[in-house]
Amino acid sequence: MHVPSRPEIPVIFYRTAGGSEPVRDWLRSLPPDDRREIGLDLATVQFGWPVGMPVCRSLGQGLWEVRSTLPSRRIARVLFFVDEGRIGVVHGFVKKTQATPPEEIALARGRMKEMKS
Repeated sequence: MHVPSRPEIPVIFYRTAGGSEPVRDWLRSLPPDDRREIGLDLATVQFGWPVGMPVCRSLGQGLWEVRSTLPSRRIARVLFFVDEGRIGVVHGFVKKTQATPPEEIALARGRMKEMKS
């Protein structure tokens, strides 16, 4: 018996009015092993949504985080939303504190609002 797999949800990266993609630029700045780990975690969301802990956590109001433990022994977060059949990736950063800094969430919320409009 064939069990259908879940459909892939397209991933769209936030783009500034000037055409740059800050999340892609940030990803490219990381070591290859770290980039690969984040890519695998993002693919888990893309092919398995909805996904809960430990990979994903809701930040409220439609914003989610992909939680990645990197080979470089750091912790990274990629913030995203799911809307109209797509995943909008709006922000990424390496965590330096236990709590996600409010300014990182505020930046992601602003970008999410921009992408949805």
